[in-house]
Amino acid sequence: MKKVFMIHGFEGEPNGGWRPWLMGELAKKDIYACALPMPTPDKPEKNEWIKVVSDSVRVPTEEIFLIGHSLGVPTILRYLETLPEETKIGGAILIAGPAFVINKSGYEKVNVFLKEPFDFGHIKNACKKFAIIHGDNDTAVLFSDAEYLAKNLSCSLISIKNGKHLAGHDGFYELPEALEEILKMVK
Repeated sequence: MKKVFMIHGFEGEPNGGWRPWLMGELAKKDIYACALPMPTPDKPEKNEWIKVVSDSVRVPTEEIFLIGHSLGVPTILRYLETLPEETKIGGAILIAGPAFVINKSGYEKVNVFLKEPFDFGHIKNACKKFAIIHGDNDTAVLFSDAEYLAKNLSCSLISIKNGKHLAGHDGFYELPEALEEILKMVK
């Protein structure tokens, strides 16, 4: 059975923004989807967040798909780094996620997820398909972070015109691009 797990971002919540809409759309296609409640979203701890993903996925297989928003993106990448070499999930959609330390006050806990360089070789080996979606005018996470991730993961980058951070507070309660990409992956 194909399963989709969504990971929200810093100061986010599982049922915020476009996640409820996406879960509803996937349910119409008989695809199990849930948004994970990440612990202490205002003071995220890297190892705790990775553990929530690991405990929720349980047995990583090519039937597992991950969708991350903002801090959910490096959480997914760090989770993939923990998988044994012979293990592979089906796909990951990375939405408005940082790749580099954010030089703004208040992001110290977020930066713990980003201080070490990503092991892209291991990450690519642990996941069959990637897609990146990013607002072309995101002020929270630079578009260049998305370009860097797309280049290093050898995947497509979908730019959303005037998308900002693709969050509920930006007016994004639906994200058809994410639905389109996950439906391509689960085929």
